[in-house]
Amino acid sequence: MAASKIAKDVFGALPDGRNVERIVLRGAGGFEARIITHGAVLQALIAPDATGGHDDVVLGHDAFAGYLVERKFFGATVGRYANRIAKGRFSLDGETVQLPVNNGPNALHGGLDGFDRKLWEIAEIDEGAEPAVTLTYVSAPGEENYPGRLDVRLTYRVTGPTELSLSMEARTDRPTIVNLTNHSFFNLEGATSGTPILDHLLTVAAEHFLAIDPTAIPLPEPPRAVAGTPFDFRTARPVGERIRENDQQLRNGKGYDHTYCLTRDGKLRLAARLEAPRSGRVMELFTDQPGLQVYSGNYLDGTIAGKDGKLYRQSDAMCLEPHIWPDAPNRPDFPSPRLAPDEVYRHHTVYRFAVRSP
Repeated sequence: MAASKIAKDVFGALPDGRNVERIVLRGAGGFEARIITHGAVLQALIAPDATGGHDDVVLGHDAFAGYLVERKFFGATVGRYANRIAKGRFSLDGETVQLPVNNGPNALHGGLDGFDRKLWEIAEIDEGAEPAVTLTYVSAPGEENYPGRLDVRLTYRVTGPTELSLSMEARTDRPTIVNLTNHSFFNLEGATSGTPILDHLLTVAAEHFLAIDPTAIPLPEPPRAVAGTPFDFRTARPVGERIRENDQQLRNGKGYDHTYCLTRDGKLRLAARLEAPRSGRVMELFTDQPGLQVYSGNYLDGTIAGKDGKLYRQSDAMCLEPHIWPDAPNRPDFPSPRLAPDEVYRHHTVYRFAVRSP
């Protein structure tokens, strides 16, 4: 009898007693995505390597308690607004909105108690040829001071033998802003390998990036060309090749922590490719979002013990976060995050895995 493509169990419990469930979606050859309902987190992603072995390639925790100790966004769904808003303040239809600030002077990843800290509901489980789970969350009007109610629907689906698709939709009852992403930390040598990602080969399909100030807010200037800078990944090169150069933008980000400007036509396109030299794993990321945050794990400082008790240190993993550009509510020249009641916010990202001989 063929093994089931879906499994479900209890991963842990919140302090108030509510259960946190885990759903396992299975592809081919040992490929698995494990999702927990707290934060709609991608808790584990098991991918084959070039020798026929398998490893988990995302940082996180083996037990639920680890996700409550300190907020690091491992694998989390981030909202209502991913990335930063300057001083937590913006104007919407003539009204000034002040959000809580939680990252120096700025609002980051939804504020003090964002979507990554919420218990999502399982709305649907699909046990068909492409196994999937759909999770929902209702953000009440005024949550974290965001205007309007926001109804969010998110689906993780195995859409190929070694391919995971993430689709998100959101609707509102009054004008608001929305910008969602998944915040997985990837190490294609394995989450517990202890091997930094500095020799991973990275390609990013972008001609421009957003230069930032020391608080990681985009500077008041047009996007900068990557050509001739350490930010040029138009052809594959190691993440760490130029990360220690004397460059003001690298100083501001403590490494790479910048948004790359992607094609803005709303179509699903290849945005990035990441390749691990030893395991031979390759991940291609496709998205319909206008930006990709490339973050080289600069603030992992060894204070958090993750899977197998390993301490997570600087550059132990990297994030590739598709989303609308940071501080866009304050920048009319940026893609707009505004959502009206007659509109639907949509976000589609695909993680496609393959191997090459190491």
